Amino acid sequence: MATVESRAKVLGHAMHPMLIVVPLGMFVGAVVFDGVFYFGGREPQWAVVAYWMIVTGLIGGVVAAVPGWIDWFAIPAGTRAKRIGLVHGLGNGVGVLGLFGASWYCRRPDVPNPPDLALLLSLLGFLLGGVTAWLGGELIERLGVGVDPGAHPNAPNSLSGRSAGPRA
Repeated sequence: MATVESRAKVLGHAMHPMLIVVPLGMFVGAVVFDGVFYFGGREPQWAVVAYWMIVTGLIGGVVAAVPGWIDWFAIPAGTRAKRIGLVHGLGNGVGVLGLFGASWYCRRPDVPNPPDLALLLSLLGFLLGGVTAWLGGELIERLGVGVDPGAHPNAPNSLSGRSAGPRA
């Protein structure tokens, strides 16, 4: 099985999958709090929480994108993985971050009372994020991107310094 090993690692593990949990969690949380705000009587504290979750998600998304792009450059040209990786990266980096960034910008004049457009932009970012997350799963689980060569159920610990090696 051919794999594409991650080039951006810490303690033997790819950094990108570790880092995406922050923006993903923050953006999902922001949409949940937007929903509580919208359907729960427009209490301002929920909008403020959503605002700061978006800020945190935007920062985390930019940080997570760096090792993602490093890994994308390691994927062989002309492969399905290279094309899907590009759509995944642009969908997240331009689409999801752009929609949540626009939502953040719309909220800035009156954070406790965001316009409906800001809530819609966050919801659209969330929906697009579901598609791009699926593409990320496709890259790892179907196309072997970010997987150690020779990975198998009895591979030694990544901290051991030993290669995953051939299957035992």
